[in-house]
Amino acid sequence: MSNFLENATAAIPAEVRMISGCEDSQTSADVSNVANFSLPDTAGKAGGALTSSLLKVCYKDNKAPDADLTYKDVLASVRGVLSDMEFTQIPQMSSSRPLDVDTKFDITPEKCTGTKRAVLIGINYVGQQGELSGCHNDVLNMIGYIKDVHGFKDDNIVILMDDGINTSPTKANIMEAYKNLVDTSEAGDAVFCHYSGHGGKLRDDNGDEKDGYDETLIPLDYNETGQIRDDDLLTSLVIPLKKGVYATFIMDCCHSGTVLDLPYVFKADGQQTQMEEVDGFNFESAMGILAGIVAAAGNGADSDPLPNRLQDCCVLL
Repeated sequence: MSNFLENATAAIPAEVRMISGCEDSQTSADVSNVANFSLPDTAGKAGGALTSSLLKVCYKDNKAPDADLTYKDVLASVRGVLSDMEFTQIPQMSSSRPLDVDTKFDITPEKCTGTKRAVLIGINYVGQQGELSGCHNDVLNMIGYIKDVHGFKDDNIVILMDDGINTSPTKANIMEAYKNLVDTSEAGDAVFCHYSGHGGKLRDDNGDEKDGYDETLIPLDYNETGQIRDDDLLTSLVIPLKKGVYATFIMDCCHSGTVLDLPYVFKADGQQTQMEEVDGFNFESAMGILAGIVAAAGNGADSDPLPNRLQDCCVLL
C-alpha cells in the first residue's frame, strides 16, 4: 500500500465517491466574497444538466440499462449527452479511495448489507434573481431512480426543496440533514446524496486550497446565512462518516469538481484513462479535522470514539 493510499484511508474512513457536473473552473460567474455575490445567470452553460444526463444514461424510459455499465461508461456517456446539448462542461468523479473506472457503476454494491439512506436537495430559488426551473424535477426523477433501481425506501429518504411542501433547503436545514445522515449511518450502510442547485466559490479563508478558492453549495437563504463551503462539507459530512459506510454523491452545480475535497479524481475528458491522485492533496488538514472529531468523541460526544474512525488506520504524514 502506498503512502498516499494509507494517508487517504486514515484521513477519510468511509468509502466516498462523488460525480460532479463540471470542473471547479466551469461556471457562469466568479465570486470572491458573499457581499458582492448574486446568483448566476441561468442561461449559462456551465451547470444544471448533470442529473438529466445521468438519468438518460442510467434510467432511460424509467428502467435500468439492459447491460451493466462501468463508471467510465457512465461518465463518457454523460459527457456525450451534454455535448449533444451543446454544454461544454466535463463531468468527473472523485473518491476517497483509488477506483478502477472499469468497475460496474453501482451506488449500492453487494457489500452494502445494511440500510440504504438518502438525502436529496433541489433548490429553484423561487422568486429570487437567478431562479431555476428544473431542480425540483431533478430530485423527483432521482427519487424514482434510487427507489426503482437501487431499492431505497421512502422512510429512509430525506427531501429538501423550496416547494412549500418539503423541508426548506436553508443552510441550517441542509447541514442538519447531513448531520443526521452521518449520525444514523453505520458500517454496511449505503448512503446517497444528491444536490441540484447553484454552486459558487469563495476566496479560501484558511489556506488549504491550491487555487485560492473554496467551492460552495448555495442554500436558499445564502443572503442571510452565507454559502456552504467545501470545508464545511468535509468537516461535517465526509470525514465523520464511519468506516464501512459506502457513500455516493451527485453534485449538479457549478464549481462542483472538488466540492467534497477528495484525494482521487477521474475526468471524462477523453484523455484520462484511470483515477489519479490529487497532486498536493492536503492530508494534514483532513487529519486535523478527524483528530478534532475523535477528541470530541473522547470527551463524551460519542460513546464509541475510536473504533469506527481510526481503527487499523496508519498516519504517515
